[in-house]
Amino acid sequence: MSIQDGRGETACCSPLMREPLTEDWAGDLARMFKAIGDPVRLRMLSLIASHEGGESCVCDISPAFELSQPTISHHLKVLREAGLLDCERRGTWVYYRVIPSALAQLSAVLCPEAGVVEGSACVPDATVVEVAR
Repeated sequence: MSIQDGRGETACCSPLMREPLTEDWAGDLARMFKAIGDPVRLRMLSLIASHEGGESCVCDISPAFELSQPTISHHLKVLREAGLLDCERRGTWVYYRVIPSALAQLSAVLCPEAGVVEGSACVPDATVVEVAR
């Protein structure tokens, strides 16, 4: 599995360890991190991701929170606009699902070790030193 960075290139090492983030990519990542920085939205994301089939109807989400329907809709909209959720209308209900590539980007950008992506050509510096001896 390869991770696509904000510039469309295949990344094999943590972007924070490899090179400084571009302004555009940092902005995209910041929107995603800001969206999940709210405890309600983080719980919603977790609820949807862990729901059977990997998607959840808004009717399954609402009972988990003591919030009004407009507030639930607002939080879901923020998660969608941040690129973390996708949705599909089926009849009168809207079903939400997590976008796996968005979670992969968030995870990859923070991973402190090189060579963590399966099949990666990158290796941790300590390994390079040992091989060079």
